[in-house]
Amino acid sequence: LHQFLSPISNKRNDMYGGAIEGRMRFPLAVFDAVRAVVPKSAALGIRVSAVDWMDGGLTIEDSIAFAKQLAWSGCDFIDVSTGGSSPTLRPPIGPGYQVPFATAIKQATGMPTMAVGLITSPQQAEAILAEDKADMIAIARAFLDDTHWGWHAAIALGDEVPLPPQYRRAGLKLWAPAETHKRR
Repeated sequence: LHQFLSPISNKRNDMYGGAIEGRMRFPLAVFDAVRAVVPKSAALGIRVSAVDWMDGGLTIEDSIAFAKQLAWSGCDFIDVSTGGSSPTLRPPIGPGYQVPFATAIKQATGMPTMAVGLITSPQQAEAILAEDKADMIAIARAFLDDTHWGWHAAIALGDEVPLPPQYRRAGLKLWAPAETHKRR
């Protein structure tokens, strides 16, 4: 659907191209069709690439206009990523580099947002939520590296994690202090 939204890829001159109103027409129709069959009791969101990181590409203003239309159509949340229009794209990657786009959409629309983009530590994720930059966090690469990232994050932030018995002694970091245990 980003191929319709982005002026980099959408070169149409019919009702599905041109200004952002035309470029978002088909993605909105798809969302409306899905919303029509998903019960209102189920949260339904969408992932967007908020900017193309290229001259002449999709802008945050375009994505805010799209998000406002999505909210009107019954979208419950928006997962905000960036890029995707060109394999040669080289955005300025760093910790939380896509978070400002989720924040901009959240502030402009009031829609709950999900932030992504090199969010790797529990403290970083918690700060994004505490500072009201986003309402949800999506973790990708950190989970690929550590499939128990959620447990480890909860522990690092001082929460207790009800681990299944098989996991309680799975790693030294989860054991009580070593001096209280004798290895068998």
